[in-house]
Amino acid sequence: MSVSNALLVKFEEELRLRNFSSKTVKSYLFVINDFSEYSRGIFNEETARKYVLDKLEKQNPSTVSHAISVLVFFFKNVLNKELNIPHPKRNQSIPLILSKEEIKQLINATNNIKHKLILKLLYGCGLRVSEIVNIKKDDVNFNEGLLKISLGKGRKDRFVKIPDSLSEDLKKYSDLMNSRLLFESNRNGKLTIATIQAIVKNSARKAGIKKNVHPHTLRHSFATHLLENGTDLRLIQKLLGHSDIKTTQIYLSISQQSIKKVKSPLDDLN
Repeated sequence: MSVSNALLVKFEEELRLRNFSSKTVKSYLFVINDFSEYSRGIFNEETARKYVLDKLEKQNPSTVSHAISVLVFFFKNVLNKELNIPHPKRNQSIPLILSKEEIKQLINATNNIKHKLILKLLYGCGLRVSEIVNIKKDDVNFNEGLLKISLGKGRKDRFVKIPDSLSEDLKKYSDLMNSRLLFESNRNGKLTIATIQAIVKNSARKAGIKKNVHPHTLRHSFATHLLENGTDLRLIQKLLGHSDIKTTQIYLSISQQSIKKVKSPLDDLN
């Protein structure tokens, strides 16, 4: 038994009234449909708890925590019920980053001009994949050296600085493109997220980098390298478009600059 169409319609209306992005709406609907199939349409705290416990055995805590948030929202705003389920403690894993030398190798291994520019923007501006595919030519202000990111994650606009070393090549490319979007597919349509992921994977392979590199790795590397260069954490938060400084603080754990400066007491024995 699946969730009734009437409940789904009401649920989707509640999401859209809050101006949630289409991607968020899709993910919320997926969770509720999945929960409905699991619980056979019985929506109470007991079935919700069993559903969460079952997910914890198969999925990471972050994914399960998202599902709990969706269930709480659904119960409160659609069913008019309270749902008290604690969020699981998340694994404190550190995101993978590349060294500056590896970033250089990655970019140099790429011959395609468009692909090279995409890699440079991912790393040089710390952009998300979804932001790259939606950049319009009008978003690029070469006079001011700024790139406007329209309605990024959280539906917020922000500005990032165009790297000085990239500005000239990006302008030449932009002037040659007779399109509304800065980057288009070969079929004159919007690039897909899968295409960007493939570009990064292929470039890493050509560069001989054995790490599991994906587009977000370049964003993590951007933030970590900025921090190691002495950039204020609040400014990094603004550049990345994070709503909460706690999200940005993870890069304090990633940066190994201070650790490298520690002198071990063993060295004093010599």
